[in-house]
Amino acid sequence: MSTTSAEPVVSDTAESAASTPPIEPPRPRAAKARRGFGARAALLGPPLGVLVVLLGIWYAISITLSASGKGFLMPMPHEMFTSGFFDPQVSSDIWVALFRTTGVALAGLGIAMIIGIGWAIAMSLARWVERSTYAYAVVLQCIPILALVPLVGFWFGYEFLARVIVCVLISLFPMVSNTLFGLQSVDKSQRELFRLQKADKWTVLTKLTLPAALPSIFVGMRTSAGLSVIGAIVGDYFFRRGEPGIGSLIANYQSRLQSAELFAAILAACLLGVAIFAFFGWLSKVAVGRWYDSTL
Repeated sequence: MSTTSAEPVVSDTAESAASTPPIEPPRPRAAKARRGFGARAALLGPPLGVLVVLLGIWYAISITLSASGKGFLMPMPHEMFTSGFFDPQVSSDIWVALFRTTGVALAGLGIAMIIGIGWAIAMSLARWVERSTYAYAVVLQCIPILALVPLVGFWFGYEFLARVIVCVLISLFPMVSNTLFGLQSVDKSQRELFRLQKADKWTVLTKLTLPAALPSIFVGMRTSAGLSVIGAIVGDYFFRRGEPGIGSLIANYQSRLQSAELFAAILAACLLGVAIFAFFGWLSKVAVGRWYDSTL
């Protein structure tokens, strides 16, 4: 009697499953990294492309002027660094002057913030104050600042105080208008809720209107920050006594036809304005970014 051995039967499906390599799970970190790189490239690519084009145009104009003997009108972009920032004496003069201008701009901005926020709060609490004084804030904004600068120097001298006053005059209105807008834009239902709770004006101000106005206040700060730098440089142009700032240095380079040093000082002044603006933008995100979504 013969015995037949039972052989295992393997189906085609099992064979194909055994031959198919296991599927690796997705790598979320790598995908996020690729998406992050793509987002940064999309954000930085266009500005960098425009910068390359502008530098090419700048080089073309500089070469053309140099060929006609007028190269002093516009130096090569790299000469700003070789003859400006990389020169020890010129670099020292620029950074010392920039430090002085920063002190003037921050002092004027701080005073403008205090006056502007206080003025706006007073107008929000008393309608008669707004009707009586807001028109003068508008008039102050409409008057050309260059028309007031000689009077400021005549009344307050030609040194640090006069420069600060010019900064205050040029940066005050954005603080007043933006703060007042924020204080008056609080939701009416929330105001009614505080009235039902019989809250006094101080409680409404500190617990409702002022916190709700913070986004608008920071918008005013960023706007006034850039204007304060302009005011400090304008003051340097007119007030040469005392410690000269970046504006006085720009005027000196212009009178000596030192174009490379002039462009370096102008670039430093621009970077100062951008840095102060970016600081208040960062401060706004830290203070209100968790609960207020804005594209400003």
